[in-house]
Amino acid sequence: MNTTQWNPGTLLETSGYYWKTCTLHAGVKLDVFTIIGQRSLSVDEVCQKTDADPKGVSVLLNALSAMGLIKKTGDLYSNSSAALTFLNKDSSQYIGFMIMHHHHLMESWSKIDKAVLNGKPIRAGSSFSDEKKRESFLLGMFNIGMAIAPNLAKELDLKGCTNLLDFGGGPGTFAIHFCLNNPELKAKIYDLPTTRPFAEKIINQFNVSDRVEFLEGNYIEEDFSFKNEFDAAWLSHIIHGEGPEDAEMIISKAVSGLRPNGKIFIHEFIMNNTMDGPLFPALFSINMFLGTDSGQSYSEAQIFSMLKNQGIKDIQRLDFTGPNESGIICGLKK
Repeated sequence: MNTTQWNPGTLLETSGYYWKTCTLHAGVKLDVFTIIGQRSLSVDEVCQKTDADPKGVSVLLNALSAMGLIKKTGDLYSNSSAALTFLNKDSSQYIGFMIMHHHHLMESWSKIDKAVLNGKPIRAGSSFSDEKKRESFLLGMFNIGMAIAPNLAKELDLKGCTNLLDFGGGPGTFAIHFCLNNPELKAKIYDLPTTRPFAEKIINQFNVSDRVEFLEGNYIEEDFSFKNEFDAAWLSHIIHGEGPEDAEMIISKAVSGLRPNGKIFIHEFIMNNTMDGPLFPALFSINMFLGTDSGQSYSEAQIFSMLKNQGIKDIQRLDFTGPNESGIICGLKK
């Protein structure tokens, strides 16, 4: 339940919050956090690395300092611990690709009113966009996956499973960590051909090429040829890209790849059953409205129903809450 006390102050704060957003995006896009790194630099030194205007760099660094992302001491600027950890490309916890993905979405979000009037998407899907945007999207998925997968892999019950399907798995972050935590497990990542270079880069980075394989395919347009082969199927953030009919079709294809008593896990931003919260899944539904023909966030009841229709038993929601109210619903193939 949203407990915001709405008044002119909170309304105007929300209205103008994009000023902070755009300042953060500019800092990441110009890579100032990586340029500064662990040093303390002057405006002129940052300008030399960015080929930017001194006044522009100065106002940007001062604003980032006011936000607490940069520290200013005299005429020198250094990274805060958070910026050094999350916004510096030399850090293993860098999340700048996801921030740039958000940046690429901003134009469409500024036109929500037009989309609502027309009832049609106003941007191309991220998987089919230009290379730079696709890179931000896929490596952004890796950023988000890395915030969840290492710990989730220790808790998710994959006991007895030897062959996992990561359906629409993108860069394969979850499949990789599930294998790292389950020595007997091998995995196949099934996704679009354009995803292969990103997935194979991550697979090699974690030295699991002998256990994790990438399969090219389109889970909407193509039949899924692997039948009764997998012990477990993992579907993370893919059904929200489609309307109810195609979302259930995706689940049906994944289920067809499972052996009897195989496990299916659906990881999504899950709405409550009255569809008026939580906040992030509700906003994410707008994001799908802007970029897809019929995608949306789904409620727990809707996902339960889709699984039940495909012959899944023992359906339950796991005791897991990820960033932005993501949850996991699982069950067994009859």
